[in-house]
Amino acid sequence: MNRKNIFPKEEKWYCVLGSFLWQYRRTAVTFALFSGIYLSVFSLYDLETEAVLYAASLCLLAALVIVGGRFYRYTREHRQRLRALQNIRLEFDSLPENRNPVEQDYRRMLRELGHIYESYVTDMETKRQETMDYYTAWVHQIKTPIAVMRMQLQGEDTPEHQALLAELFRIEQYVEMVLCYMRLNSDSSDLVIGQYDLDKIIRRAVHKYASQFVQKRLRLVYEPVQAEVLTDEKWLQFVIEQLLSNAIKYTARGAVTITVTEDKVLQIADTGMGIAKEDLPRIFEKGFTGYNGRMDRKSTGLGLYLCRRAADRISAAVSVQSAPGEGSVFSVDLHTEPLEVE
Repeated sequence: MNRKNIFPKEEKWYCVLGSFLWQYRRTAVTFALFSGIYLSVFSLYDLETEAVLYAASLCLLAALVIVGGRFYRYTREHRQRLRALQNIRLEFDSLPENRNPVEQDYRRMLRELGHIYESYVTDMETKRQETMDYYTAWVHQIKTPIAVMRMQLQGEDTPEHQALLAELFRIEQYVEMVLCYMRLNSDSSDLVIGQYDLDKIIRRAVHKYASQFVQKRLRLVYEPVQAEVLTDEKWLQFVIEQLLSNAIKYTARGAVTITVTEDKVLQIADTGMGIAKEDLPRIFEKGFTGYNGRMDRKSTGLGLYLCRRAADRISAAVSVQSAPGEGSVFSVDLHTEPLEVE
């Protein structure tokens, strides 16, 4: 380790020296008091000034040696504590040795707190894994009755069945959001990064929401694109689906337009109600519904939150431009810099 990097940038060596002097300020005051007493006694007995100064110089030299040695040990222990702090869970036992009963008491307390913390973390991890296993099984089990209901409803093309199919589609969306939420909060990574045809990913997302476009009588404006992007196919499709769902949900009439710029920025624009200016900075927050969400009682405030989380996972920047009554334009920046091997 470089000696210049021993202390954090915000804590210079003179700051450590100041902390050291402040810690031993009472000792310094006591030493000064005793020195004053000795000087007073020497002056009362009319001792030679040379002898007094010689004795004082020896005492000062001894004090400097003792203080220097203590400061060296203080900085060494400080370095040990900083190194242990960088990875406290693995280097908990590398703390400086106890020099007095007070430090021994503190170390015993820290050790006991460490055991309590480890037990708590283990218990929470067990409960989290049990919850993940339960909801994963639930998601896969609920797909079977959903599929059966869809087959039965598609048997007759009536307005009632079409309305029920639309509600069933919403249920499927919520089930997929549950599964996505669990995967995003999982420690494991299921990314499969590669070069994918962007047109195919967009078409699959559009095909999934085709019935929603028909039901709400919205036009889809999209021209096939010839572009490949470096991404994870599954997560990118989830991002596009969430943005399409949001566009359809808040667009009563008009069209949804999908374009891709030369810089590989995917844009999904709608002619919906738009987003209030004060809501724009918070629309990707968890549980935030904003003015539009309060108008639509069924809004959960999770769709755009999961969209941002999924986009972050594939290193894609999501942004929005909108104004009330003028629609919204969501952009997904899929541009990546080419890697050069030297």
